[in-house]
Amino acid sequence: QVQLVESGGGSVQAGGSLGLSCVASGYTSKIYCLAWFRQAAGKQREWVSSIFTDAKTTYRDSVKGRFTVSQDSAKNLLSLQMNSLKPEDTAMYYCAARLRPTSWCQDSAVMDSWGKGTLVNISS
Repeated sequence: QVQLVESGGGSVQAGGSLGLSCVASGYTSKIYCLAWFRQAAGKQREWVSSIFTDAKTTYRDSVKGRFTVSQDSAKNLLSLQMNSLKPEDTAMYYCAARLRPTSWCQDSAVMDSWGKGTLVNISS
């Protein structure tokens, strides 16, 4: 199994920046892709961004150009740099890993391991 621990959440004003981190431990060699999801209060969890072991990245449209996902495989570290934050980015952010072969890493139903989340609050 793989364990994931997020950090870096906090409160900032709209237009500000935050960086999230996720450290993976355990059978990290089994990871095919890592993803960030978020869930706002009263809403369904939604996919934010993914990165594969070959460094291919994908983003949901609403964060393109503002968020950047990256990974440091040597440190088993996943990062999400969030710039130009908006109140609608307020949510609990989760790191997730897929441990089986896949070309699709945007559906929470196919992810195998999850962190407990870190809260991001953007004030207007």
